[in-house]
Amino acid sequence: MTCNLFLETRANGKHSNEGRIELNARVLTVACLAAATTTAALAVPMSKGKRAVSGSITLANFGKTADGKSVAIFTLRNKNGAVAKVMEYGATLTELHVPDQHGKIEDVVLGFRTLAPYLAGHPFFGSTTGRVANRIAKGRFTLNGKEYRLAVNNPPNHLHGGEKGLDKRVWKGGPVPSSNGTAVRFTYVSPDTEEGYPGRLTLAVTYTLTPRNEIRIDYRASTDMATPVNLTNHSYFNLRGEGRGDILGHELTLYAARYTASDDTLIPTGEIASLDGLPLDFTHPTRIGERIGAMSHIPGGGYDHNYVLDSGGGKLALGARVRDPQSGREMEMWTTEPGVQFYTGNFLDGKLKGKRGTAYEKHAGFCLEAQHYPDSVNRPEFPTVILEPGKTYTQTTIYRFSAK
Repeated sequence: MTCNLFLETRANGKHSNEGRIELNARVLTVACLAAATTTAALAVPMSKGKRAVSGSITLANFGKTADGKSVAIFTLRNKNGAVAKVMEYGATLTELHVPDQHGKIEDVVLGFRTLAPYLAGHPFFGSTTGRVANRIAKGRFTLNGKEYRLAVNNPPNHLHGGEKGLDKRVWKGGPVPSSNGTAVRFTYVSPDTEEGYPGRLTLAVTYTLTPRNEIRIDYRASTDMATPVNLTNHSYFNLRGEGRGDILGHELTLYAARYTASDDTLIPTGEIASLDGLPLDFTHPTRIGERIGAMSHIPGGGYDHNYVLDSGGGKLALGARVRDPQSGREMEMWTTEPGVQFYTGNFLDGKLKGKRGTAYEKHAGFCLEAQHYPDSVNRPEFPTVILEPGKTYTQTTIYRFSAK
C-alpha cells in the first residue's frame, strides 16, 4: 500500500509546519498511517507553493533494536538520480549515490545494507555523533564549579559522546517542507545525566538532498542547563565508490593553514600550529597517500587531526575539496564550524563487510568531520562548546558533489 503526502509551504510561512510533520488523520488516512509503519509505504513528492520540486522521499521499516524499538529509513531522491538514505538509528546516513564523470551513479559512503551490523557495533559509519564529538581528555571536565566524569571509551579519553552516545539512540524522523530539495528531520531528547552530561538537551538534525547533488545537514539544539555540545556527522567517503579499494589516490585540499597540535593520545596541547612544511599540509591539492607514511606515529597509522579552518567558523564557507581522478567525482565540504577532523579510516582492518560484500580494509574511506576543536570543554582559549539555557546551538555542513 502506498500513500502520497504533499507538503505545501505557504508564502507567509505561518502554516509551513517547519518544526515537524505529524503523520495523523489530518494528512493521512488511518489506513495509510498503519501502512507507513511497516514497509516502503510513504512516497512524499515535495512542493513549494503550487509548483512541485522534483524529488521524493520514501519511508520504509529498517528493522528493530534489541529492545524492540522500530527503526525507519528514509530514501531521498532528486531530479538528477542522486539518492540518499538516512535512518532513525543514530540519525545515520547509510547510502549516498551520486554520478561520476560518465554519469554512472554509485554509492560513495561506507555502511551496511541492514540494521543488524549497525547494532553489532561499527566505527560510526554515517552517524550523528555527540553530545560532544571527538575527544575529551581523561573523560573529565569542570563546568560552573562542578566536575563531571564521563565514560573513558577510548582510553585514556572520552570519545564521541560515550558508550551509548547519540549514534546509538533511536531518533524520531519525518519529512519536512523545504524550498531547496527533499528533507527529513530527526529529533531526540537527551535526558539530564545521559552519558554523564548535564541538562536536558533537545536536538534536531535535518538532512536535505538538493537539486545540486548536495547533502545538507542542519543541526539545532537547546538545553535547560549549561552543557557542552559539539555535533558532527561521521560519514566515511570513497569517491571511487563504496567497497572499491582505498582512498589514498584521492586528491585533497583543506582550506586550513593551521591545526591543533596534539599529544600521543590525540588530545590538543593548546598550541594552534602552522602546517607549513609538515606532512599534514593540504593547503594545495595533494594525494592523500603521498605523505601518509609519515603518520605512522598516529594511533592506527594515518591522518586523524583537527584542522583550524581559515574561515574561522560562524558563517558558511568552503572547508575542503576532494577529487578522485579515476571516477572524476569531486566533493566540496562547506561548513559553519571552525574546525574539521580529517580521518583516513586507520582502524579499518577487513573485519567489517560493506554493502557490496567487500571487506573494508585500512583507508577504505576518509572522514571530514566538521566540528569545534577536540577537548574544547577543557580549553578556554578554544572557541566555546558550552550551550547555555535560552540559547540555541546551530550548525550547517554541506557535502556538495560534482564530476569532471
